[in-house]
This record gives sequence, structure tokens and C-alpha cells, in this order.
Amino acid sequence: MRPATHKTLFQAHRSRGAEIVSTALCGLAIAHLLTRPVCRPPNHVRRYYASFSYQAGSWDRKRRVVAKVEWHPGELVPRFGFIVTNLSRPADRVVTFYNQRGKAEQYIKEGENAIKWTRLSCRKFRDNAVRLQLHALAYNLANFMRTLALPQEVEHWSLTTLREKLVKIGAKVVSHGRYVTFELAEVAVPRSLFQKTLSQIDDLR
Repeated sequence: MRPATHKTLFQAHRSRGAEIVSTALCGLAIAHLLTRPVCRPPNHVRRYYASFSYQAGSWDRKRRVVAKVEWHPGELVPRFGFIVTNLSRPADRVVTFYNQRGKAEQYIKEGENAIKWTRLSCRKFRDNAVRLQLHALAYNLANFMRTLALPQEVEHWSLTTLREKLVKIGAKVVSHGRYVTFELAEVAVPRSLFQKTLSQIDDLR
């Protein structure tokens, strides 16, 4: 391996080590929140927030860091994380803001995987705008079905799972004189679960 490659790997390793040291230094600022309380722990999650200034080696000035510490029942070690921000609101509101932002990004990613709304292959901007609106409409309809029509045992399904197990499934159509029968395989969705879903859809009328 050439010396230049050695130097690049060393710099990358040194930068990762600096991140670990930075986490340790930030942990010193919230050391009082990382100590396990002496009293008997409650049965609910305890959350603590802290705010302090910190300057890493590559920064030209100090920045505000917000820390969140959670003590979960039955766990001996707390869960904690840090957010570097320029917001001036209280620490708990800063964490709530970034949690909502992360949740919105998850919805965007879910739409990319399930609805494929980033596939805008038309030549004109107007045509792509119409396709994006149709994708957004399909996403809203699927999300309404997930929140209003799914039984409780599968209400955590993603839109991709909902599409593959309830929408895009093979069926055999059998026509009779007075009615039409759809024969579906129970591999993806059991009969009882499918009946519950249809019943809840019918209740929305």
C-alpha cells in the first residue's frame, strides 16, 4: 500500500477517534445525570435534559449542545444523546423539534419506498408536478387506510407492507349468476384479519 493511502487511512481513523473523544467530553458535562439514583426506580421512563456550550477541535467557536438522558425501567445504564443546535428555545423543546423533523423525514422516505414519488421521468415540469400530486394523493389515501381501517394487531404496518400484503396480492375471480367471489391465498394475510379490515372499511361509510 502506498504511503499516501496510509496517510489517508490514518487521518480517517484519527477523525473517528476525535468524535469518540468529543462524545466523552460531552458526557462529562452531564455526568450528574448519568449517575444511577439511589432510590427505587419507578415504573415509567424518566427523562432529563441539559444544555451547555462546547467547542470541538475543528470548530471556530463554541456551539450550544442539548443533551437528553433517559432512564428506562429494568435497565442499569441510561440512554443519552446530544444535539448541536443554534436554537434558543428550552432544551426539551429543542429535542421535540428535532424529533418531529426526524419523523417527517421518515414519512418522506416511506413515500419514496412505497409510492415511488421520486420517479418523475416526464420531460416537462408541469407534467412532473401533476405526477407528484397524484403520488401525494395515493400516499394520503394509503395512510388514511392504515390509521382508520387496519385492525389493532397490524396497525404498525408500513405502507410498503400494506401494499404488498393487502393491495398487490394475487386473487382468483370466480363469477356466478348472482355474485362474484374473490379467492385469495392466506399466506400473506389470514382470513380473519382480512375480514376485520373489510369490516372496518365498511364502518367508515
